Amino acid sequence: MAKTTRMRVRLTFPAHLIQEPIVYRLVKDFDIVINIRRADVKADYGWVLLELEGAPGKLERGIAWLKEAGVQVDPIESDVVIP
Repeated sequence: MAKTTRMRVRLTFPAHLIQEPIVYRLVKDFDIVINIRRADVKADYGWVLLELEGAPGKLERGIAWLKEAGVQVDPIESDVVIP
């Protein structure tokens, strides 16, 4: 059985990424299982709290891809963003 890791993150999206299928790409391209805990999406801004689960390398690549795409990624613990 492959080792999996879990983490919680807050993703913050700039206006130009609101219409993009970012969460879908995490699942499809990086084989990451997601659980949406909370979200708020407006016309010009959005954020989502996610629980992510997957192989450690896939999580690292997925997080790197998010950052390269322009998504702000903040780790959270018990629904509190870690500074």
